[in-house]
Amino acid sequence: MSYYKVAVLGATGLVGREMVKILEERDFPLKELKLFASERSAGKKITFKGQKITVEACSEGSFHNIDLALFSAGTEAGRFYGEIASRQGTIVIDNSNAFRMDKNVPLVVPEVNADDILNHQGIIANPNCSTIQLVLVLKPIYDELGVTRLIISTYQSVSGTGKKAVQELMDQTESIMAASGFKPEVYPHQIAFNVLPHIDIFENNFYSREEMKLVRETKKILHDEQIKISATAVRVPVIIGHSESVYLETRKIISLPELENLLNKAAGVKVLNDPKNNIYPLPVMSKFKDEVLVGRLRKDLDVENGYHLWVVGNNLRKGAALNAVQIAEHVIRNF
Repeated sequence: MSYYKVAVLGATGLVGREMVKILEERDFPLKELKLFASERSAGKKITFKGQKITVEACSEGSFHNIDLALFSAGTEAGRFYGEIASRQGTIVIDNSNAFRMDKNVPLVVPEVNADDILNHQGIIANPNCSTIQLVLVLKPIYDELGVTRLIISTYQSVSGTGKKAVQELMDQTESIMAASGFKPEVYPHQIAFNVLPHIDIFENNFYSREEMKLVRETKKILHDEQIKISATAVRVPVIIGHSESVYLETRKIISLPELENLLNKAAGVKVLNDPKNNIYPLPVMSKFKDEVLVGRLRKDLDVENGYHLWVVGNNLRKGAALNAVQIAEHVIRNF
């Protein structure tokens, strides 16, 4: 087995720390692990396989002789260092929005479109967390029945915004319980005991960028520009775990038991569909799970070829860090 020099950029963030954790859990074949972040976070130590690794400030020379780099440092840093690292011969797997819609950069969920990895030119994009869990569930249905239309409503946890958002939720909750005042800082409005129909900026069509990510990324991953997709993205006071209400219309019609059987066979998917016994996916179930959970399977009441699903996934693991590491595992098979 070959061993590789691997770097994680954004190592002190929620996703970056999860990347380090998953590299250890999956015993990734490492020769050396380098951890990078901003100057503000430099000097912090992160434990990997019992040893403490010091986080270094990232610079233009940081990726010299690095084989693979996992990025979770935001769009601006991702684009700047991604282009530098790839020119130096490093294969970059970027978790930001920097390269996702670049026609020369594969956008990959390995269980769905692993073959696209072979077309990379030094950079591979990790999809948005909500897109990853959607396409994992959608892929077996799309392949078997064909999908013509999707309407998605997401209920996204605050960890998708980062550590400061998690802390804001905790602080606001304590303030409200103590009947004391507070001022929202991370979000434009109170998030504790509230929901915000607003994730990222609003585009000119009045859809938010998060909603348009679901539209654009799903089409790119499935290689289908004809599929009709619309989305509403909502932030909810949950720490970990994104939920999605998915309505889809198919070309072929099957029964609900057949649909459940189809999903049971899908890689990376776990079906929890026994509502009479209160069994259905919940965000709290996703905390330690790598599978995407799906349940509440229903046929639409009026549209013969319409189906409703409830989808839940861990946005830090399969929705980000795990998917990136799985891409890296596919890369080294063809290194």
